[in-house]
Amino acid sequence: MSSSPRVVVAGGGAAGFFAALACAEANPAADIHIFERSPEVLTKVRVSGGGRCNVTHACFEPAELVKNYPRGARELLGPFHKFQPRDTIEWFEQRGVELKTEDDGRMFPITDSSQTIIDCLLGEAKRLNVNVRTGCGIAEILKKDKAFNIVLTEDGTVECDCLLLAIGGARGMKGLGLAESLGHTIEPPVPSLFTFDIDDDRLQHLAGISVPNARARVAGTPLEESGPLLITHRGLSGPCILRTSAWGARYLADKDYKFKLQIQWRADLDHKQVMNLIHDARLHHSRKYVATWSPLGLPQRLWEHLVTAAEINDGITWTTLSKQGAESLAHQMCAGEYKVSSKSMYKEEFVTCGGVKLKEIDFRTMESRVCPGLYFAGEVIDVDAITGGFNFQNAWTTGWIAGNAMAAKR
Repeated sequence: MSSSPRVVVAGGGAAGFFAALACAEANPAADIHIFERSPEVLTKVRVSGGGRCNVTHACFEPAELVKNYPRGARELLGPFHKFQPRDTIEWFEQRGVELKTEDDGRMFPITDSSQTIIDCLLGEAKRLNVNVRTGCGIAEILKKDKAFNIVLTEDGTVECDCLLLAIGGARGMKGLGLAESLGHTIEPPVPSLFTFDIDDDRLQHLAGISVPNARARVAGTPLEESGPLLITHRGLSGPCILRTSAWGARYLADKDYKFKLQIQWRADLDHKQVMNLIHDARLHHSRKYVATWSPLGLPQRLWEHLVTAAEINDGITWTTLSKQGAESLAHQMCAGEYKVSSKSMYKEEFVTCGGVKLKEIDFRTMESRVCPGLYFAGEVIDVDAITGGFNFQNAWTTGWIAGNAMAAKR
């Protein structure tokens, strides 16, 4: 291969763009083309974080960082030693985009606008002479000696020395079918970040109410996550639920998203501690009504619904609360079961687990172990993360490594 490699990137998302830019910077002589099937590039960047773009997370130790990846943690440890959130921050700052850190560690551009990130990436592509073509995908890939002959969805073909597949999580199997046609094994994709649909009287008319630190457990499994929890019109959401959906993605898909969920509304209070607080309420607030005064710091309307679910009448005071009533109330607080009937997408974001099998990729370069000259980056591989900027960090890291490897390919 010449020192001017012909590089084709399939997919105009975060991983594809970052790989193309890294390749162009490392080898200005490279001829680089991005092909995006849809009319626009960087669509996930646009909708991420409610339109603010959660660029990365302020976690700077690779060993800690990988703990946020239900799939791919072991494989990403090496890559994160090469390019991690600190490098992402520096990369954008060198190009005039300053990031800020929120209390939970998520990082956004100080403009609070995803357009800032999009403009930066598009501007770099123009500066580095990376060719971007939208409305044109890849229909077929033929291996030709050490090169690839690529049939486009629009009229025409193109040849390249290096091919990067950065086609995202593939809502269908079309994109992953390209990798499969070149000899790769595909782990079937299933949704990884989603909310839970629950029809339960305890949650009715409470949409918008949140608690800062709840715990969710999938009954009969080790799946258990804690964090902020949000009641929605359809059921439950928030980081606590999203983490549960990510770690349990395959199990919950196998269950057709029908399962029992136990909620501990205060993750810091177990059954015994709740009973102690109830005992204190009897001693010190005996004349107050159970339904209107809570010793547990929950939003009042949620508390009222839990009291009703415990079959405690409005006229019951703390001193007249029976032992059975106290036990029932503690159960609702710590282990109430809710039937999940289906899932819903989280806002406009769509993350999947599944994709190209990890053992078939060399994570030192992101090159295929099956088909030389073929590279992967981003969600097309069987890597996914919990919410908080970690999925984008996977895109930046694997894109950067693949781009540099393609630039050096001989």
